[in-house]
Parts: sequence; structure tokens; C-alpha cells
Amino acid sequence: MTEKSITYEIVEPIAVLSENEKGFTKEINLVCWNGAEPKFDIRNWHPGRERSGKGITLTKDEIINLMNAMEEVLGDE
Repeated sequence: MTEKSITYEIVEPIAVLSENEKGFTKEINLVCWNGAEPKFDIRNWHPGRERSGKGITLTKDEIINLMNAMEEVLGDE
């Protein structure tokens, strides 16, 4: 069995949401995975972005739905 290589390109860095004491960051970026259309991507990155942890990718419509849901939950905080 051949292991498939995963490629990515960070098209647009958006924000670092947090960083731990070892330099690992949780980020939201616009990322192309394996040459596909860019999606919003939230995941942990190792220092230097050589490797990433598990994360989630969202389309523009999904990120808008998420933003609307969070506005309802958080209200005017």
C-alpha cells in the first residue's frame, strides 16, 4: 500500500488564536489542501508550520453559518 502525500498551501494567514509554551499555535488560515479550492482552516501548527495537527476546514458558507451561530450564543458580551 502506498501512502498518499498530503500537500498544502497557506493562501492567506488570518489569525493566530493562541500559542502554547512550546511554540505550537492554533491558527485560522485560508488553505489549499492537495490542490483543492481554498477553505477556511482551523488547526494546531508545529513551530515553523512544517507539520500540523488535526483540524477542521470550512467553506465560506460554513464559516458564515458559524459566525451567525456564535453571535447568537455570545450575544452582546
